Amino acid sequence: MKIKYPIWLCLLFTIGWASVAHAKLNVVATTSDLGAIAREIGKDKVEVTSLAKPTEDPHFVDAKPSFIVKLNKADMLIEGGLHLEIGWLPNLVVGARNKKILAGENGYLVASARVPIIEVPATADRAMGDVHPMGNPHFMLDPINGKIVAAHICDRLCQIDAANCNYYKDNLKDFTKRLDQKFSEWQKTLEPFRGTKIVTYHKTFPYFANRFNLNVVGALEPKPGIPPSPTHINSLIPMMKNEGVKLILIEPFRERKTPEFVASQTGAKVVVFPIMVGGQKETDDYLSIFDYTINQIVSALKTKSQ
Repeated sequence: MKIKYPIWLCLLFTIGWASVAHAKLNVVATTSDLGAIAREIGKDKVEVTSLAKPTEDPHFVDAKPSFIVKLNKADMLIEGGLHLEIGWLPNLVVGARNKKILAGENGYLVASARVPIIEVPATADRAMGDVHPMGNPHFMLDPINGKIVAAHICDRLCQIDAANCNYYKDNLKDFTKRLDQKFSEWQKTLEPFRGTKIVTYHKTFPYFANRFNLNVVGALEPKPGIPPSPTHINSLIPMMKNEGVKLILIEPFRERKTPEFVASQTGAKVVVFPIMVGGQKETDDYLSIFDYTINQIVSALKTKSQ
């Protein structure tokens, strides 16, 4: 005997089933650059949330209770690793009580895992300043590393959501093609400035400098994580003059007084480098970080050479 259900009940069941079948994966990224790449690969199959503000120092994020709620609902957590988030993320993950995003699970991805890491210290002595024992964690400022991370995210999305694997692979292919085209343009744009000597605020930019053949010769911090001191700045200024340093790179969250003073004493130009997507209004995706910053660098160096 067939049981007949009311039309409204059948409709409700159909809508409910469709919502389950087409539910987006909840992806939480620690930083907006990682989130932007996850969005490129997942597109309309994912809902991406980034925890750190794009203008915030990713080492020292204001860990809000709302982050625990977001992590509790996450299907996937993407962190940079290399101790970048060590001061604020672990307690949030514990508080979230979400097995999917624990170490060893498919929903937990360390973006640095496949990236060639630089500046791995032989020893981790606190006297050296805030040195990362596993290496420099600012690898996303090399766009080639961004491509590696994108492939890693694609692989993991395929493990979590095998039904849409081809969709993710197509998006990866498109993203990689666009990145490769842009990378060729960026190389050509910066080639006339190969070997240019620069000073940075913190050791944030070695990956970028290495990729585009810029030469970092000093930092405003006497040691990583140690604020600039008058003694250090007084020794840095004559060095910069002797070396002909033309550029000072700083992150958006740094104080401006010290770099502007050093620039006034040396004739160097200060360029603010938005290290994460959204760090400047012109940087609304991963590729635009490099479009914007490289244009700023070239503009500053051309002004200096005139």
